[in-house]
Amino acid sequence: MADTPEPATNGAAPQAAPVKMNVLAQFVRDMSFENILAQKGVQGEVQPDVQLQVNLDAKKRNTENQYEVILKIQVTSKAKESADTLFVLELEYAGVFLVENVPEEQLHPFLLIECPRMLFPFVRRIVSDVTRDGGFPPLNLETIDFLQLYRAELARRTSAPVETANA
Repeated sequence: MADTPEPATNGAAPQAAPVKMNVLAQFVRDMSFENILAQKGVQGEVQPDVQLQVNLDAKKRNTENQYEVILKIQVTSKAKESADTLFVLELEYAGVFLVENVPEEQLHPFLLIECPRMLFPFVRRIVSDVTRDGGFPPLNLETIDFLQLYRAELARRTSAPVETANA
């Protein structure tokens, strides 16, 4: 029986396996579009003021290394002059991801930064199509900085007062 030579590492630390991420599925979990302008029968030119709210959620699935990430978008458009609501769009867009070789301490930021980046172009297209089909000019969402969003949420959580029980 011959000895198999070990590969030379030249004193370098062994390389970790590369991070692997695959999008296994993506889908609209929930969507609502309410055209308030048409319901009220308002006519004429209206200058919109668009407000965007973004929330993220991630959870482990029952299958090993699979996670569901949900990108929740709420778009509210109001008339600049009267502040009347023109439309409200709520969208929950989910992706099922296979994530391997991400260290446990990096998994949370990976799921809430990298996975939403993969989903965002599809969310942008849906928002554009729905607003156009709803009778408004297509709304093209600006790119969302998910890293900044993640950092802001961490800062918000760490600055929140912590309640302690009096013993």
